[in-house]
Amino acid sequence: MTEKLVLAPPTTSFVSSRAGSLLRSARRPGTATVALALGTLLLVTAWALVPGVFAPGDPIAGSLADALQPPSAAHWFGTDATGRDVYTRVVHGAANTLASALLAVSLGLIVGTLLGLVAGSGPRWVDASLMRLVDVLLSIPGLLLSLSVIIILGFGLMQIALAVAVTSIAAFARLVRGEVLRVRSADFIEAAYASGGTFGTVMFRHILPNSLAPVFALAALQFGMAILAISALGFLGYGAPPPAPEWGLMIAEGRDYVATAWWLTTIPGIVVVLVVLATNRLSAAISTRSAR
Repeated sequence: MTEKLVLAPPTTSFVSSRAGSLLRSARRPGTATVALALGTLLLVTAWALVPGVFAPGDPIAGSLADALQPPSAAHWFGTDATGRDVYTRVVHGAANTLASALLAVSLGLIVGTLLGLVAGSGPRWVDASLMRLVDVLLSIPGLLLSLSVIIILGFGLMQIALAVAVTSIAAFARLVRGEVLRVRSADFIEAAYASGGTFGTVMFRHILPNSLAPVFALAALQFGMAILAISALGFLGYGAPPPAPEWGLMIAEGRDYVATAWWLTTIPGIVVVLVVLATNRLSAAISTRSAR
């Protein structure tokens, strides 16, 4: 009696298995939260770039007859004590807050990257000197350091951006230095030098590009922290002067009406929290992807 070996046909094709893998990946909670974070940041960025499209009204003009109206179909976020539409002010205030945060992170990224690059690739005494300076900056609370810089520079959104940038330089410098030390000991760096590459060529063509992946994740995280710091400084009165729409200033203006008009502080505060959480989630996604 002979037995026949019967090969069962494949139950799924390559295309269907690939589609199933993509579907399972799309259903992961992490993918959904990243998409939600990107959507939040894109919406707020659109507010900053074209605020008139989302809120065509005047963020400064108001009518006392409409003062302190709760959220409704006519005023989505309610109105403040002078009758100004809170939604319009939140949308137009995105430009001031995000522009200051972007400037702060950009300055911190550029200066911190240069300091970390010099420290990681220079002589030992240069590394020790720069890292001691970084340690001093890291030992001072960020808000206190920002306030000290603002006292020297004066009040305003530009001054706030510079003050927050100073607090982020140390974090970028420390991270870039560590990445440069890690990458410069790799085999392909030795091969680049052996192939006749100069110090500058190897540094800017090989070491620096391979050290920037974690820096981008930190930049996203620092962007959210910069928004939070700028809003806090604006709440304390060091940012844009009234009646300019700025998220921290709006929260400060509504603190006297917390018991009677909760939306004046709650809604701008929720917007700040959502944007900061979105940047933190995006930073975590970038960090996870760069670690693979």
